[in-house]
Parts: sequence; C-alpha cells; structure tokens
Amino acid sequence: MPELPEVETVRRGLEPVLSGARLGRVEARRPDLRFPLPEGFVQRLTGARILRLDRRAKYLLAPLSVGETLIMHLGMTGRFEIARPEGAVRPGEFHYAADPDPKHAHVVFETEAGARVTYYDPRRFGYMALVETSLMDLHPWFAGLGPEPLSGGFDAARLAHAFEGRRQGPKTLLLDQKIVAGLGNIYVCEALHRARISPFRPAGRISRARLERLVVAVREVLEAAIAAGGSSISDYAAADGALGYFQHSFRVYDRQGRPCPNEGCDGVIARQVQAGRSTFYCPRCQR
Repeated sequence: MPELPEVETVRRGLEPVLSGARLGRVEARRPDLRFPLPEGFVQRLTGARILRLDRRAKYLLAPLSVGETLIMHLGMTGRFEIARPEGAVRPGEFHYAADPDPKHAHVVFETEAGARVTYYDPRRFGYMALVETSLMDLHPWFAGLGPEPLSGGFDAARLAHAFEGRRQGPKTLLLDQKIVAGLGNIYVCEALHRARISPFRPAGRISRARLERLVVAVREVLEAAIAAGGSSISDYAAADGALGYFQHSFRVYDRQGRPCPNEGCDGVIARQVQAGRSTFYCPRCQR
C-alpha cells in the first residue's frame, strides 16, 4: 500500500491541474470502488471548484466551493493519469510505467480548463467519499489521527509521552496512526535504521536524546522519498502513471543478507516478522 511519500507525490502531481479548477464534467463508470460511491457523487461534484489539494496521512483531500471535501484513498493499486490539451503531465523524474488498462478506468474528472484526470484501480481497494468540510475533523477516518510527521506537532516530547511505560517496540508504535499519521512499514524500518534504534527495544526505555534522533531520521527519510517520487513497491504508480525510484535508496528494507550501510558498522541486514509485517534491521548497530 502506498505510504505518505507516495501519496504526497500524487498530491503534488495533481495540484497544478486540479487546485483552483472547476469540474465541468465528472464520470463514474461504476457505482463502487472498495465502498459504494456517495449518493449523487457525479451531481455533487459537477460544477464545483476545487479550492486546493491537501493530504492528511494517506488521504488526498480536495475541499470544494460547495462546502464539501472530496476524500480519495489510493488503496493498493489506485493511480491517476493526467491529460491536458497540450499533452500529458509528467511532473518529477520517474521511470515511466506502461499505459494503464482502460477497463480499470473507474472515475474521470474533467475541468473547465480542459484537463482530464482519470482514476484507475485494478483491484478496487481505493475509495472516495464526500464529507461536509466543517465536520472533517470529526469524521471517523480523521478524528483519532496523530500529527503529521513533517509538521511541528511531531517531536521528541510527543514520542516520549506516547512511548512512556510501553513495552512494545518503537516500530509497532510508530505504525499506530494515533501516535503519528501516515507512516508505514517501509519508512519506519528506514528511519529506525538511520537513528540506530532497534525495532524490538521496549519503547519506554528509549532515551530522550535517541528520540530526538528518531524524529530527525523520520523527517529525513520522508523528505528524501518525496524528492525521489516515492518507492513504488509492487504496482503502485505516481500521479502521472510513473514509477518512483526511492526503492534504489533503501538502506534496510528488502535488503536481507546485505552489509549494513551505516558508517563503521560491519553488520548484516536481517529480517524478522513483527506484528505480521516484515521488519528489516541491523542486529549489530541498532540497539
């Protein structure tokens, strides 16, 4: 499933086309994705202006001039293709994916300026909803979310409070969206390795100084992944139908048996299943 950097890459790719645009035509080619589309989905969107394009955790948010917000989640295989009269929009530097199959084109947004944005989803694990903007923070998908990891609300003090007395490892807790929003398995593994913190160490026993390093590591790995266009694990693609390439910069994820890249460490990357997910780490330098 795409993580925060992948969703942010999509947001940045769609923003020049959709932010401030009025939707002249909307087409829903089926009544549902993972969940049924909202009642009156096409009618409620047609003629509305998208005020801006935001992201909260792994959700894309498009506040509308009509007082509602379009919520979009990519699921596992959701992707957007952007076309404009002057040609396809391909922001960033990516390795371009094959053209999507038309039979998986489920929702089409056309702006009055002539842009056409098509949502493809072969497995239909993604979903869309319309929610009254003033009630967004109360919606079950958002009410319990923690701070964004790239925001000022995410710091060592908050982690210390969340980890206090906890025997679970920091990896398990960082995946808890109530503690910090948007982090997933890949980037938590990467951040813990950069901070040289064991994913299995009881979180309540991690010092404040090491939590400071962890906060910096989380931000560094997310910013690097966003700059690279995301990781594009499996069949995930960016907004322009292109694959990101941050996977070539992984330090531990999916690198079992390879030398640890941390300076001064002669360890070997290991893999262990933790809470049902693969954890990649260096047993030597991550303490």
